[in-house]
Amino acid sequence: MLDGKHPSGEDAPGTDWLPDAIEVANIPTLLMVLVQLTGDLAWLEDPYRPARGRGIDTNDSGGLPAEVQRRVRDAATDAIRGWIDGTPVALPDPPEDLLRRMLSVAMGEPIPVEYAGFISDQPGICDRQSPGAATPIGDGDLDALIIGAGPSGLAAAIRLQRAGIRYSIAERTASVGGVWQSNRYPGAGVDTPGHLYAFSFAPHDWEHYFALRSELADYFEKVSTDFDVSSHISFETEVLRADWDPIDARWNVEVRDAHGQRRLMRPRLLISAVGLFDPPLVPDIPGLASFAGPAHHTARWPEGLDLRHRRVAVIGNGASSVQLVPAIVEDVEHLTIFQRTPQWMLPFDMMRVRIPDQIRLLFERVPLYTAWYRLRLSWLFNDRVYDSLKKDPEWAGAGKSVSRLNEQHRQFLIRHITSELGDREDLIAASVPDYPPFAKRILLDTGWYRALRRDNVSLVTDKIVEVTADSIVTSSGESFDVDVIAFATGFGAARFISSYEVYGIDGVRLRDVWSDDNCTAYMGLTVPGFPNFFTLYGPNTQAGHGGSAIYMIECQINYMMSLIEQMGREHLRSVEVRSDVHERYNAELDEAHSKLLWTGTGVKTYYTNEQGRVVVNSPYRNVDIWLDTRAADLSEYLVSAETAGADG
Repeated sequence: MLDGKHPSGEDAPGTDWLPDAIEVANIPTLLMVLVQLTGDLAWLEDPYRPARGRGIDTNDSGGLPAEVQRRVRDAATDAIRGWIDGTPVALPDPPEDLLRRMLSVAMGEPIPVEYAGFISDQPGICDRQSPGAATPIGDGDLDALIIGAGPSGLAAAIRLQRAGIRYSIAERTASVGGVWQSNRYPGAGVDTPGHLYAFSFAPHDWEHYFALRSELADYFEKVSTDFDVSSHISFETEVLRADWDPIDARWNVEVRDAHGQRRLMRPRLLISAVGLFDPPLVPDIPGLASFAGPAHHTARWPEGLDLRHRRVAVIGNGASSVQLVPAIVEDVEHLTIFQRTPQWMLPFDMMRVRIPDQIRLLFERVPLYTAWYRLRLSWLFNDRVYDSLKKDPEWAGAGKSVSRLNEQHRQFLIRHITSELGDREDLIAASVPDYPPFAKRILLDTGWYRALRRDNVSLVTDKIVEVTADSIVTSSGESFDVDVIAFATGFGAARFISSYEVYGIDGVRLRDVWSDDNCTAYMGLTVPGFPNFFTLYGPNTQAGHGGSAIYMIECQINYMMSLIEQMGREHLRSVEVRSDVHERYNAELDEAHSKLLWTGTGVKTYYTNEQGRVVVNSPYRNVDIWLDTRAADLSEYLVSAETAGADG
């Protein structure tokens, strides 16, 4: 990647395109590219040191004077042109302390020392083994069934493939992509930058900085094809139940295909990749069945639904609503939003913004630029705000903030709300939350507040009590005429693995072990009593303070593959996490959560179960997850190395 060749392995293209690309490139990123290409550390000193950016802004100018920016751009043009022409990279493998210093300069703020190894492990920064590479173990006794062909399932399949392990995938729909196939509502897209939402082993030429649904679906389809995963998938095949067979140390998995035919699959390894955001939740509202018009959850949006000149009700104001409302508000006759709880939203102007063609060329042809651009994003959208989650027991925030730093975020977000809503005191009163920032998922303002100000929009905060054939009635007695209802009411996220039943040792049902919604797993991945069973994106794995689900999935798979590869080398039939290891891990996890604002603030969120325990989010930083998942310790597992029985 750093050898002077074009990423395709062919001779690099000419450089006529380069000056135009450099003119619109990100200055802090160019500075890091300059350091590595030239070896000149003066680019890390004044007058070139960027100022700290504001919020999640990419800080393209670095806050530097125009004449300093000019020097950086000119020098970067010369250095990159030289690299394209064959000049070797001066620092292809910078030491970890230098990498941390470089990222600190690029961000305009100190990066903690423990991130040094994390930085060096990010794709494209150093000359090192490609992420996800593995020496095939080729143990013919190991085979796997993956349930689900969404992002988790595809990533697991590719890693198993690289390790020489046979696998198959059962996917209940007709295509890959998971959540990005089911969520087809207008405006749907990811609120993580595209460069962080691509697999480390499959970078992509995104059209938008924040990819839209169709781009994401196409990406996962392309990954499936490029890595020859599709041929291993049984589409429209639903998993009904899985039972552990202790004699043969295999799973008996009953599936049903598109024709209703049932069959049994008997894999050694069972990998659940069914995702977090399913099933969709629709509130039980009196009279809903009598509604005469279309009424759909955003995750079940019908193709071709025409909202033009219609009166539309959107129930809910979470992540999908914040994307849906700005996308349809100009087309509908009237839009009525029914809000239960106001949300905190970061100012954001990048959704649906296309990446300039020049920058797409720079991303494609200069991998080092892409690597540093991605690394800067990973700090902006990951652990940078983690300290804002910590509760200060001495802080008197009246329930509205948990620390001085958290209060600073609160004031910043309030200023954004008031600047967007102006003189609409009624909307400001309804839009400023009375709970701390980050206690619920922070959203990105994609035009939500501007939509609220429109003449054809009404914001209703009264409780819905009834739906009639053509209206919605609230607790105040007011009736709102509607033609279409869109439910943006979230998912049953706290009930992991709810689409099929799993029975482990002695026929114990996983749902019972979890007391329905009190889900726990070691590393979010393994459960005592359920050998050779792995739950990708399982309990307590979502980075609630920010970060990419793709990164978290890859970390889990790194750990899982470390365990599976040890199984292959040691010729083990089964591995089962020890109960004491699982219990200690989850006790420590709950203790870590007790110090964060997701507990004890009285805020209702999908992060928690009915008892108030946090079951979705991880209390740890991304760097902590990276450290903990680099390798599995086999001593934490009960293992079986007996001669295998019938293999089915």
